[in-house]
Amino acid sequence: MKNLFDLTGRLALITGSSQGIGYALAEGLAQYGAEVIINGRTAETVQRAVESLRDQGLSAHAAVFDVTSKDAAAQGIAAIEADIGPLDILINNAGMQFRTPLEHFPADKWELLLTTNISSVFYVGQAAAQGMIARGQGKIINIASVQSELARPGIAPYTATKGAVRNLTRGMCADWAKHGLQINAIAPGYFKTPLNQALVDNPEFSSWLEKRTPAGRWGNVEELVGAAVFLSGRGSSFINGHTLYVDGGITTCL
Repeated sequence: MKNLFDLTGRLALITGSSQGIGYALAEGLAQYGAEVIINGRTAETVQRAVESLRDQGLSAHAAVFDVTSKDAAAQGIAAIEADIGPLDILINNAGMQFRTPLEHFPADKWELLLTTNISSVFYVGQAAAQGMIARGQGKIINIASVQSELARPGIAPYTATKGAVRNLTRGMCADWAKHGLQINAIAPGYFKTPLNQALVDNPEFSSWLEKRTPAGRWGNVEELVGAAVFLSGRGSSFINGHTLYVDGGITTCL
């Protein structure tokens, strides 16, 4: 039964993983035996994250490419499979946020959110699925959000993209489960990350969040690792198209 959570011998790519949630997931998978690939657009920050993992005795590689470009994503996946090995696990984590009232939301930021938060999931997911389908197995985990289910003022476009991630996960399942792939999503609640630092530092927001969340606190990124390991391993072999909310219970309450 212990083998259900053992990732030894598995190769995992985590996009947008030089910091924050992506780095925590890469570190967690590596601690459970996976060989991980750190991805980002800036070589220096990617290499720094790789060295941090290697300093812990973990197996890590760098893959610097822009997930928002279809061609770059395809070339990046091809290079990984040629130079490092066949991908067993993909975590589509790259994402961004921009907050402003919807009536003033800039069109260029709308386009950027769409490209970063949803197009990248399609581009990298499709590229990785080619090899997984040929091999008859693979795990894809898309990082959704509580905003796949909820909405707050000032982030309507972000909410739209994360709702799309949830449904794209279902669509990937509908097309690829028959080929032996399991495609699921993790939907984090409010976690202490660089993306949320402005909210963490806002006493009014933090007070609201602690009252709104049954667990009564912000999440720590390490608390996402268990869900990622489970969905990456043998224990989730018949779980497909599911969105797992890791949110301290915030989606259970009005």
